[in-house]
Amino acid sequence: MVLSTLSLKLITVAAISVSLFPAAMSASDFDWSKLTPSEKLIWTPCYSGFECSRLIVPLDYALAATGTAAIAVTRYPSSSKSDYRGPVLLNPGGPGGSGVNYVVEAGPSISTILGSDFDIVGFDPRGVSYSTPTVSFFKTDAERALWMPAYVNPLYPSPNASSGVLAETRAKGQILGTLAQNRNDHYEYMTTDNIARDMLRITEAFGWEKVQYWGISYGSVLGSTFAALFPDKVGRVVIDGVLDMEAWYGSNLTIEMSNSDDALQSFFDGCSAAGPGGCAFSAPTSAEIASKLDELSASVTAQTLPVFTSISCGVLGYTLLRNFVYNALADPYDLFPFLGQSLADLANGNASTMYSASVLPPFECPVHNSTTPVLPFHENSFEAAVAISCGDGIPISSSLEELQEFYEGVQEVTKNFAEFALYFRTLCSGWKLELRKDRFQGPFGAPNTSFPLLVIGNTADPVTPIVGAVKTVEAFPGSVLLTVDSPGHTSTAVPSTCVHEYLRTYFRNGTLPTKGTVCTPDSPIFPAAVNATRIGAKRDVVVDDSQDELKRAGRALREAVRRVGGRKFQVGL
Repeated sequence: MVLSTLSLKLITVAAISVSLFPAAMSASDFDWSKLTPSEKLIWTPCYSGFECSRLIVPLDYALAATGTAAIAVTRYPSSSKSDYRGPVLLNPGGPGGSGVNYVVEAGPSISTILGSDFDIVGFDPRGVSYSTPTVSFFKTDAERALWMPAYVNPLYPSPNASSGVLAETRAKGQILGTLAQNRNDHYEYMTTDNIARDMLRITEAFGWEKVQYWGISYGSVLGSTFAALFPDKVGRVVIDGVLDMEAWYGSNLTIEMSNSDDALQSFFDGCSAAGPGGCAFSAPTSAEIASKLDELSASVTAQTLPVFTSISCGVLGYTLLRNFVYNALADPYDLFPFLGQSLADLANGNASTMYSASVLPPFECPVHNSTTPVLPFHENSFEAAVAISCGDGIPISSSLEELQEFYEGVQEVTKNFAEFALYFRTLCSGWKLELRKDRFQGPFGAPNTSFPLLVIGNTADPVTPIVGAVKTVEAFPGSVLLTVDSPGHTSTAVPSTCVHEYLRTYFRNGTLPTKGTVCTPDSPIFPAAVNATRIGAKRDVVVDDSQDELKRAGRALREAVRRVGGRKFQVGL
């Protein structure tokens, strides 16, 4: 049982996005409770240009008497009458990411990339967001708000910050496990294998036999699990930013950190090459930038800084700094210049730039009888991530000594970010719900899927290293790896028309890249000069119409992934 760094990256990325990007939609734009769940997809207009439905599925596919769940499904409809190609299901990662919010944000962009003759379909996995029953360990939003700051800001308490952090995090994991046990609403059925079965049920409700799917980050585990369970039902399956599914179900994501130091090095190298005009934290060599960051880390460890902003106040110490740096690695093309500016400001005594981009908006109690949501988006990402991750894996020892030993093992893989793998394992060490005996435990592959998978991996992904993609291709013979020569978490973080063209031809024609194909980015991470006072500022350029459509769609997709949080400033996966 392990909570991935991917899913809680959702919360931190979401925090940064809420701070610096206005949300296109919010939970208040549509009331899902007014939709009556049905065993058929009964569509109702929702949001603007979308359709929504709630689909009834069994909680337990082996025992109908256990009860049902209602899956929230939304689609950006195909505009084609004569050449309709069916639904493409999307998952933005997590676990705990809302597929509904993802498609509401990104549906038009994904339609541009894949083609308007597909329905672009988002669904909230069972237990998540608008699907019911919803995983909730807390009785009220206020109770949740009191608990969550320890996890959102800072997200990953580091044992390097103080000697008592590991013991404290372990104790909080015990509390969380007890809360889940006391408020259990069929949480044992909120597992990836059942979500995969729900995907097939959704596809069949569209009248289609085989699943078409694009999953990023944790969504790669979901896609791989589906292909392993239903190899004869694979229509088109893309898994992008690939986790080693055997490691996932074995509750040991040490391998997840194996490219994180490479991703950090890409910041050092790019910042140095850009010079002070392109990166505010620049120095003549990469090694000097690394030393400057080490000095900053030592400084805020020795003296935590008080911070006051227009809407909140708090402190900036070692943990928040490391969280901020790590999360920026997920989205280098839009965040590296801002990271450089934030580090430069911090070095000059201004902690507010980094702090303001790292925290969620302050909690406000709702007005009595108000229907206005407390958060700017409907989120139970943290609780859902815990339930799904801990329910998928194997039992974790709660021994403090064994957790310390695990941490030391991760430090052999990454010298910079071992705490990110430790944190979630520590939380799952307190999980007390009995694991389903029939939960998925393999096989971790399939010898003969009905259509080959397209597997995509970045060469310096800080969250899902390319070794996971290589292993997955071997587990599903006939599948092909498309390598993206870039840092960043999943191909959605990289401006690459090459990737989008391969995605389009795979979904439309079933054409796979030639073995060994490598895509490169369309643009450098650091321009020659940039106003990096806000995220994405360097992208404020007019795109030549001859290159246009896919590039504009790619940028919109990057922003949507960041806003929804599937890529990580929250992770997991």
